[in-house]
Amino acid sequence: MRICSIASGSSGNCIYVGSDTTHLLVDVGISGKRTEAGLKGLDLSMRDIDGIFITHEHADHIAGLGVLERKYETPIYATQGTIQAIKRNTSIGEIPEELFCPIKADEKIIIKDLVCNPMEISHDAAEPVAYRIAHGKKRIGIITDLGTYDDYTVESLRGVDALLLEANHDVNMLQVGPYPYYLKRRILGDRGHLSNEKAGQLLCDLLHDHIQAVMLGHLSKENNLPELAYEAVRVEVTMARMNRKEEEACDIKVSDFPMYVAARNEPSPVIHIA
Repeated sequence: MRICSIASGSSGNCIYVGSDTTHLLVDVGISGKRTEAGLKGLDLSMRDIDGIFITHEHADHIAGLGVLERKYETPIYATQGTIQAIKRNTSIGEIPEELFCPIKADEKIIIKDLVCNPMEISHDAAEPVAYRIAHGKKRIGIITDLGTYDDYTVESLRGVDALLLEANHDVNMLQVGPYPYYLKRRILGDRGHLSNEKAGQLLCDLLHDHIQAVMLGHLSKENNLPELAYEAVRVEVTMARMNRKEEEACDIKVSDFPMYVAARNEPSPVIHIA
């Protein structure tokens, strides 16, 4: 099982997850051309993709969907609320009705040898979800675009072997930056995006002795820096470990597993889950 971020950021997101026999995309918020180029780097093409799983209808997650669907007719998996929002988006263009496959949070979908579990998230979209994708006993979590998290979030992602986690913004950069007040308030709200610090706190709740890799994603171009996101998350994990060193929770260091920051405009390293 493996995962690769083809693109990740506030300007476009596209994640590949696959096994030897099954190949999926989570979101296609970049152009069809860039999506195909990213797959080519993995020795794949859109003809190999068994399904596209959409998290929600915002442009940075569906911008390339219409072009790819009219060319390749790949099944689209999304919640009913997201499907209706996509249909109302005139910039996407016409997508044949039969390509939409409605899904529900907490109801698994089996695509050949992969099992996909949608989970609810808190974001200002019609019916957004994140995904946990499993191959046998190996599990990958992909969770971005959430303003807050709770026990349900932690339980839904508990025990994943690899995690792509939103670290959208540095709070100080956002507060002093050029965004208008209403947009700052939206991003910082419970239906906005996770800050670097909150990402680190959520990661602490999910860490376990056998985690194999973490990738920080969906960084804001204007309100974050890769090195800032990495360091902030590292500090949160280190502080939590120090504070709870007598407990089993979070008794793991960042140096115990590889942690990457997904780039906005180029593919990440391919993470193989052994």
